[in-house]
Amino acid sequence: MKESIYKTREALVDDFSQKIVSILSQAISQNGTASMLVSGGSTPLPLFKVLSESELDWSKVTISLADERWVEPTDAASNEKLVRENLIQNKAAQATFIGMKTSHADANDGVEELNLRYSAMSWPVDILILGMGEDAHTASLFPCSQQLEEGLSTKEKLLAVTPTTAPHQRMSFSLNALVQSKNVFLHLTGDSKKAVLDKALSGANADSKQSAFEMPIRAVLQNAEVELLWAP
Repeated sequence: MKESIYKTREALVDDFSQKIVSILSQAISQNGTASMLVSGGSTPLPLFKVLSESELDWSKVTISLADERWVEPTDAASNEKLVRENLIQNKAAQATFIGMKTSHADANDGVEELNLRYSAMSWPVDILILGMGEDAHTASLFPCSQQLEEGLSTKEKLLAVTPTTAPHQRMSFSLNALVQSKNVFLHLTGDSKKAVLDKALSGANADSKQSAFEMPIRAVLQNAEVELLWAP
């Protein structure tokens, strides 16, 4: 894992936003389009706001989510709401956004429709930005969920997840879909998250499914070239 460590969160956002714009610009130049999966939570909000003002042909960029809570896009818990209000704004308002919520009451019933939606997105994506919880979950691959083994092993892109330690049913990309991404970034802030990651790294090379079941972020570290961006 490559580590990019910053003294301040502002320095991280400044550098990271430039990396993202450079990768997306290069993809547009080479392929005519670019694609990016982002994560929710409070950590990426400053990054989203800076990106929204960045110079880029956003009309050729498609953005979606690594995972989503199964709530309406108007709900305060919705990652789509967070991304639309903070990233798909200003210059980036021209980007195409693919939502991860359907009209189905049960997330399991929405998988087929979402597979059709994502068939319109260039794959693998150019950029994946992951976060990580204090329990070492990433995307919605939760150590507490009955669907974790499926999430770590399936060749399908998507799966519905019901965590037992967090609210709401979820929709998540599978490990296989996530690690196909051309550029995988892990964006973390704060000493507590760094301590969790250090613990995960200490066992990341263990050739054991149990290792990944205990700390799902390990599965990403074991299967992809990941760049960590961290600030206190």
